[in-house]
Amino acid sequence: MPLARSRYHFQLGSLRMGFRSLADLLAKASPARSGDRLAGLAAETAQERVIAQMCLAEVPLKNFLNEAVIDYEADDVTRLILDEHDATAFAPVSHLTVGDFRNWLLSDDASSARLSEISQGLTPEMVAAVSKIMRNQDLILVARKCQVVTSFRNTIGLDGRFSTRLQPNHPTDDPAGIAASILDGLLYGSGDAVIGINPATDSVAQTVRLLHLMDEIIREYQIPTQSCVLTHVTNSLEAIEQGAPVDLVFQSIGGTQATNESFGVTLSLLAEAQSAAHSLGRGSVGQNVMYFETGQGSALSANAHHGVDQQTCEARAYAVARKFRPLLVNTVVGFIGPEYLFDGKEITRAGLEDHFCGKLLGLPMGVDVCYTNHAQADQNDMDTLLTLLGVAGCNFIMGIPGSDDIMLNYQTTSFHDALYLRRMLGLRPAPEFERWLSEMAIFTDVSRGILNPKLPPAFAASLQRLSQGGQHD
Repeated sequence: MPLARSRYHFQLGSLRMGFRSLADLLAKASPARSGDRLAGLAAETAQERVIAQMCLAEVPLKNFLNEAVIDYEADDVTRLILDEHDATAFAPVSHLTVGDFRNWLLSDDASSARLSEISQGLTPEMVAAVSKIMRNQDLILVARKCQVVTSFRNTIGLDGRFSTRLQPNHPTDDPAGIAASILDGLLYGSGDAVIGINPATDSVAQTVRLLHLMDEIIREYQIPTQSCVLTHVTNSLEAIEQGAPVDLVFQSIGGTQATNESFGVTLSLLAEAQSAAHSLGRGSVGQNVMYFETGQGSALSANAHHGVDQQTCEARAYAVARKFRPLLVNTVVGFIGPEYLFDGKEITRAGLEDHFCGKLLGLPMGVDVCYTNHAQADQNDMDTLLTLLGVAGCNFIMGIPGSDDIMLNYQTTSFHDALYLRRMLGLRPAPEFERWLSEMAIFTDVSRGILNPKLPPAFAASLQRLSQGGQHD
């Protein structure tokens, strides 16, 4: 395939097709999805998509260091990606094309250790590119080889382990309702990734109240886990200044400077928040203090995608996350809506792509396996994606009562979904949390996911309080 300046061409006999730029080639090579169609970036035909994938397979990985998909001068995420690129880590694969890189990733030579060694040398655009020429099973196989371990009060991401975020959201932030959901989740073995609340009222005062509520529960039962209120980073900073018990600092992030500005954040603000959380020293086994959420379509919805396809923009968000060594990164895969991922097939593909790209870049990836009620998807689609992600070695998923978030009004995974996956695939909670589950008699056999049919004595008083409409003391 001959390459011209800023233009990629394909020719086979009388068939000729050209692509304006590397960004255009990446967009046209993407598997079909509604967001790229909405943006006018998608391939117009299946033939054009296949040709773009064939062209992309011949592009040297080095090209991604020489041709930015978003202008270096105009975008701080581009500057972050290129300025902090690790040339030494990149060297072992620097001679490969995108197609060669795919073949190497699928080979036995690409062991977990070697993938870890090269992760800091890979750019988001490189991993997005290779994902576009991979089948679902390829994404699963390679992601399964990528092990990313982080820690705060427990250790997440170890081989054979699978964690959950216990998400006890309530439409009025009622303390008794939140406490009841937390108790429900703990009795199913959920909550080792984090107990994380999306507040119905997003204010500093409410953030502080919810932080104290979770902290009291964690301390009373000596639970080896961490809490988080998923509020804006500036609220978390103010809560820290007020002496609130902040474990993890949360923020939604995107893959372009303009997307992050639409969220009201900058790289320097995230660095300030990380430093403030570190200063509290609340972790017991580690100090990964950041929690980020992302999602395909966020850049387009903010009109901040610069003509770059939504999956490549999503992968660029992982460069921002990687900068701050987070405990958790979560792609909320179907939450933004069918305008960006239309149906179960597109949601499934996007979830596997995001997990693969994040893991290959060295991130502790979780996936909110979810959809909105106006998407062409149902819980059977989510069961399929959940199972595939479990096979792929996903670090964590969400755990919500009945799979239905009554505050955010979307459908996701439940406590019993996580229990199903652990039982089916022989996966276990984080080791520190697993010991606690055994000590509290929540499981009779935690290694096999066998629940105690009787209410553990330690929780009897809490259940009685909640049944009487009382709040947690």
